[in-house]
This record gives sequence, C-alpha cells and structure tokens, in this order.
Amino acid sequence: MPHSTHHTGPTQRVSHPLGGLGLHQLPRAAADLILLGDLTGRYATGSYSRLGTDGRTLVPRPDRQGAAEHGHRVTAAIACHVARAGGTLDQLTHLLLHPDHEGGRHARSIELRSGQARARDYLHRVWISATAAVGTTVAVESRHHSYEGLAALRDRIETTPWYGERGRSALRVLRAHLNFAETAGGRLHHASERQTAEEAGISRQTLRNAYETILKPGGWLRRLRVGHSHEGSTWYLGDGDTHSAGRLLSRIQTTQFPPNRDLEEWPHPATATTADIDSTVISRLMAHDAFAHHGLGSSALVIIGALQLRPGQTVSELVASSSVSRATAYRALQRLAVHGLTHRTGHIWSLAPRALEGFGQTDTDGSPSPGMTPRGWDDVADRCGTTGTAAARKALHALERAAYREALARRAEHRSKAVVIVHNGHQVLVPASRADEIPSEWHAPGGQILNPDTGRIDPQWQVATDGRLILITASDQRTYDELAAAHAQALSEWESAV
Repeated sequence: MPHSTHHTGPTQRVSHPLGGLGLHQLPRAAADLILLGDLTGRYATGSYSRLGTDGRTLVPRPDRQGAAEHGHRVTAAIACHVARAGGTLDQLTHLLLHPDHEGGRHARSIELRSGQARARDYLHRVWISATAAVGTTVAVESRHHSYEGLAALRDRIETTPWYGERGRSALRVLRAHLNFAETAGGRLHHASERQTAEEAGISRQTLRNAYETILKPGGWLRRLRVGHSHEGSTWYLGDGDTHSAGRLLSRIQTTQFPPNRDLEEWPHPATATTADIDSTVISRLMAHDAFAHHGLGSSALVIIGALQLRPGQTVSELVASSSVSRATAYRALQRLAVHGLTHRTGHIWSLAPRALEGFGQTDTDGSPSPGMTPRGWDDVADRCGTTGTAAARKALHALERAAYREALARRAEHRSKAVVIVHNGHQVLVPASRADEIPSEWHAPGGQILNPDTGRIDPQWQVATDGRLILITASDQRTYDELAAAHAQALSEWESAV
C-alpha cells in the first residue's frame, strides 16, 4: 500500500537487542511481525483466494500457492519497515533468516528448498522493491497528517503551470480526483472514469487523453487497480514532476506552432512568475454547463481562478498566473466581459462582485455590457448554447452502466450464443439443446420454476431471460460441461433406479 491512515503508534518501541539493526529501533507492530508473524491475518487477505473467471466470485487457491503468497506479503512488509528505519539488506537478511523469527518463515523455506543463494537473491529483489516504495512515499500516521498532505498537494497543483487546452483539461481531471481523495481521507481512493468525467465536466475520451499524456507520465496520478463489476478503479495521487511539466503538457503530433517568447505568449524562465490560481473555485464551477467545450471553456475557468485569488491583474500577469497564452487570455477575458463577469479599469482586469455565482454587472463607467447581463450560470449556459450538456453526459453514462450490468448478468447466467435461422423471410431463434434447458410448462410468472411433482413454485430456482434454468446458490459457479455431466449422471441414476 502506498500509505495507510491506520495509527500504529510509532512512538511505541520494543527492546529486543540484535546485531546491526535492533528490533528496538522498529515500531511495535513491525517487531511483533518479525518475532511472531502475521497473528492477526492482516496480510492473509487475498492470499488464499483469487477472482474466478466470472470476475465476481472468489476461488480458493491451492494451499501451497496461498501460503507462498501470504509469506511473500509478510516478507515485503518487513522489508518496508526495515527500509523506513534506515536499515540495510544485510540487516534485513539477518532478521528474516534468524531461526527464532516467525516472520522469516517464507525466506527460510526458500533457503531450505532451493539453497542459500536462491534465498538471498529473492531477498535482494524484495529489498529493491521496498526501498523504491519507501523512497517515493511518505508514512501517514493519522488522518490529520493525511489531510495536511492533501492540502500541500492542492497548493502544488495551484502553483504548477498547466499549458494548453490539454493541460487545462488535465487540471480539471486532477482536481476531480483530489475531491475524491479528500472525501476518502487519503491519496488512495476509488473512482470510475464516468464518475470522474461527470465531476470534471468533460468527456471520457478527453479524460483518458489527459491521463495517458499528462497525469500518468507526469507522476500526478496512478491507477493501481482497474475497476470491474460495480467497483471503480483504485487510484493514487502523486506529487508530480514539475521539471518535466513543460515537456509533458505539449501536444503530440499537432500543427500548433510553439509560443513566441518575444511576444510574451507564454511565460518563460526569464520573465515568468509562478502560476497561482484558486483550484477550489475551479472545482466548484468546472462541472457546470457554462464551462463546457463549446461554452466559456477551460481557459475562462482558469482566468476566473486566477482573478479570484489575486484581484486586479494585467494581461501580462494573467498570462503567468493562469498559464495561458496572451491571445487566449484576451479571448477568455472578452468572453467573460460580454456577460459582465469581468471589468477592465485601464489595463487592470477584475471580476464582477457576484461573478462566481454567474451574475453579470455593468461596467464601472456605467455603460451597459453588450446584451442583458446574465442572472446565474444557467443563464450563461443558455446564451452559450451548452445547456443540458452535463445532463446528456449523465444520461449517456447511465445507459452505458445499464448495458454493462446487463452484460454482467448475462455472463453470470452462463448464457450461450443462440442459433438464429431465417424462415419465410423472418429470423427465428432456435435455442441450443443443453442439459440445463427446461420445458416451457415448468415456467411460472416472474421467472420462477414450477415443481412438476408438487405443482408449487420452487424458490431455489429461477429461469434466466434466455430460457435456461439457473440454481441460486452462493457456490453455484458450474460451467456448462459440469452441468451437462451432472445431468448425465442424474439420468443414469434414474434409469438404474427404474
């Protein structure tokens, strides 16, 4: 795990002197894990089972595979504790190969089965992985510490330049994941692509492009586990690599010319200041229809975030603080001024008093803005012609979810492809002859089964929507071949009895 919000009491130490790294230098949980092993079964979860072919049920692993997986997890956890305490590979080897330490049972088993060289090579690989994990993560000792880390990450996001339209889309995606992380209480969180797209106010394709070209290569976001069934993907928020931000945020295979530094289109190290925006405002407004692709757009969104944090900026200052080109800044400011959301006094631009609510206002000199001033973001979206964009996106996602769940249900019912023939110009569905097919007279309303002997409904069985008989039990995950074999055995027993 990249981090854990579970408080283990790092100040409690156990005094067990040992050569090199002593157990007294490790937390109590680590010392107990080395001396006594995994008594609580914390590292046994998922070791003795795996997902079945249907992707929903758990299938037991053979005892040897489960024990090996469990032992490896314990060994990796001990290696991380030793690495975080500043230990070395030799000290880790000494701790695990000690005959009285239950936590090293897996390493000693490899040594006994394959020799000392193979065991030391295994510990070397585990140590490399542990040092890499410890070097790139921070131990979280409490929920308060976790929220402090998220606040520091938010400040880092707000002071990082996000160049180009793709960079601004990546900012919206990253801010959506930060919302999920704050709700979860740590950088490790769960979210689906559709959920994130709705939160960020963009399409799924734009979200995937931002993740693959910017957030993932830049170290901002990692997908630890792809979601399946009704569970979203597991994500982890990183700190990003600001040194490669300019290289990663550029468009790939495009005809767009690079910015002209003489025209101050984009800030550069000689003249630029640090980017500075209010991402909380962006997070609150980005899902609204007014900031859809054909509406005010992401450029207006970051301009509002920059002016909200520091009112009264010139265009040159906005180019640096919002990380937009000079031409883009002028276009975005003009769009906002048309709706009375921004005002200009000389060369200084500022937001209208109620601009964050979408209420426009006349200019400071008393001259009215072009057209009537809007009365809220819904009015702005209506003027831009983007009303209903979010609702249409949610409706599309709902249809996709329903189709996906229907596919999961079909898979759970062991459905097979039906045979279709053309008779007199019409397509006729011919069910395949299978051992689990039931006569039509057994069907009851609601997909239930009539027992032919008693004439009553059997609550343990149901009819699948393709006309197949399905047994409702937690352990019934038999394939068609197994069903056919059971059917043949039942027929044989019945004929013998007769």
